[in-house]
Amino acid sequence: MHEEPQGRDESREERADRQWQELIQEIRVAQTGVQILFGFLLTVVFTPHFQGLAQTDKSIYIGTVVLGALATGALIGPVSFHRIVSGRRIKPHAVRWASRLTVAGIVLLLATCTSALFLVLRVATHDHLVPWLVSGVLAWYLLCWFVLPLWARVRHTAED
Repeated sequence: MHEEPQGRDESREERADRQWQELIQEIRVAQTGVQILFGFLLTVVFTPHFQGLAQTDKSIYIGTVVLGALATGALIGPVSFHRIVSGRRIKPHAVRWASRLTVAGIVLLLATCTSALFLVLRVATHDHLVPWLVSGVLAWYLLCWFVLPLWARVRHTAED
């Protein structure tokens, strides 16, 4: 017989503290990825090869850099948010806003990774299969980052 897990015995403030710590750990992983990717993207424009790119590729690059900047802002935003509201006794609200910023950052990171992959494969191969390859990787990202977690959430969340 399967016993349903019971909720935690914690106050609203304790729950917010725990959720904040969990969120910060998640953000650390995403921040590392976006900062490395964004930093790399910023250097590309200064390479000799960049000047020889077609205007379409330069436009894709600019879009990719902007997406990376937006993702970086969204994923660093929760730290700033916490620092500015710290001590104001609104941590449950801060957790909700930081969580929203994190989700926005993950979506923007998804767009940045997809765009960067498209640009690199387009420049490296000029192959007509590039959009299909990128679509396959995008599908993989969507599966790993959204579909499986949402499936698990629906499948294993007890009804209230």
